[in-house]
Amino acid sequence: MALGGAVAIGVMTAIQARINGVLGVRVDNGVVAGFLSFSVGLVALAVVIALLPFARRGAVRLWRGIRGRSVPFWMLLGGACGALTVSTQGLTAGVLGVSLFTVGVVAGQTLHGLVLDRIGFGPAGVVAVTPGRLLGGALALAAVAISLSGDVLASAPLWMLVLPFLAGVGIAWQAATNGRLAQRVQSPIAATLMSFIAGTVVLAVAAALSVALRGAPDPLPAEPWLYLGGFLGAAYILLGAFIVAHTGVLLMGLGSVLGQLVTSVVIDVLWPAEAGPALWQVIAMVVVAVASVVVAVPRRRRR
Repeated sequence: MALGGAVAIGVMTAIQARINGVLGVRVDNGVVAGFLSFSVGLVALAVVIALLPFARRGAVRLWRGIRGRSVPFWMLLGGACGALTVSTQGLTAGVLGVSLFTVGVVAGQTLHGLVLDRIGFGPAGVVAVTPGRLLGGALALAAVAISLSGDVLASAPLWMLVLPFLAGVGIAWQAATNGRLAQRVQSPIAATLMSFIAGTVVLAVAAALSVALRGAPDPLPAEPWLYLGGFLGAAYILLGAFIVAHTGVLLMGLGSVLGQLVTSVVIDVLWPAEAGPALWQVIAMVVVAVASVVVAVPRRRRR
């Protein structure tokens, strides 16, 4: 069930990436698009918490933990990496396509997930680096190599390919940090709220600097669906805080990669981007990503 939740996270992430990518293109400012997305998610979470008694109790425990310093400061910073993710979506996904954006994220998530599991940073504690997990990580990186073959490097600037990798590194750290905070305050929804507060603050500062340096963004589009990225972000961050203690950081990342790639194929086939990979690359990436999840899933031993 936890692995199925990880796949659902990937599906929502892929849809969010295209929505925020289009929003970034429409307003001509990926950072402003990220700020809009996070603001919508923060408002949605605040409404949900106000309506649910158990969520309000979790928010109170979070506030008391911050005031009493029983919650360390670094546990409050998961949203800063979420801010990097949505900004990267707004800057690159509209040009590269969701598939190519996703495989850059895959590389960052895979490498950092292995490290975080090995040192015991996530809420699941130290997770052994088994041969299956190593092979799963290697196959995920093979999907990245496939994505960069052909004319992709010639049609997209290098910085656009590096940013998704850094976003993947941040996603792995954010999942582990939010999972630890959810354990500490006994409330995944309170941890998700803190993630959105931190991300919104970071993006507000970044958007203000971007506007000061580049000038005002284009007028905001009128289509309501372009503002749904924040709702999806709130949903998958909350789900990740629930399940990362059961899967570990790497396995949750690989499951989400599977969901992201399969969904991104559908999106890019129906709605091609400027510099996306060829169809054969997309299909090969999905096959390799599916294999990476299959080999990394732990096997139960029978007596």
